[in-house]
Amino acid sequence: MRSPKLLAAIAASLLAMAPVSASAEVVGKVGVDWTGNDILVDAVPDPEVSGVTCHVTYFDRSVIDRLRKGNWFEDPSNNSIACRQTGPIEIGDINLSQGGEEVFRAGLSLIWKKLVVTRIYDKKNDTLIYLIHSRQLVDGSAKMAISTIPLFGQQVTWKKGKPN
Repeated sequence: MRSPKLLAAIAASLLAMAPVSASAEVVGKVGVDWTGNDILVDAVPDPEVSGVTCHVTYFDRSVIDRLRKGNWFEDPSNNSIACRQTGPIEIGDINLSQGGEEVFRAGLSLIWKKLVVTRIYDKKNDTLIYLIHSRQLVDGSAKMAISTIPLFGQQVTWKKGKPN
């Protein structure tokens, strides 16, 4: 019989592996094989840009797959993103630097790997860019995708005034 502490540690590990975000809502779940692996689709509203919603996909490995392949603590870095205007656009206090700012993060491993969405404002082309990628402590991943929201010709409200 297993000890209660061991079971609690295993349960905590499995909970920590699940992607979590206060603002993300799972809107789709597609099974991809008999072992229980799924592709999840989250709707993620931008907290500083109302009227923009990103749909993020990621792979959720099942317990059977984790047991079979031995990599207990990590989901693959495969992901995708599509962002669209879903209402009137109102832009709050956003970071205007080339590095942009993180608008969403979810865990893909117990400690080391995160799924990240970064928003970058392309001032010259008046466009919001949303970049999705994995951030790893040791080896970065080259898997990424972008989605853009062109602001040109749109009625956009800037809370602090449009940058010059």
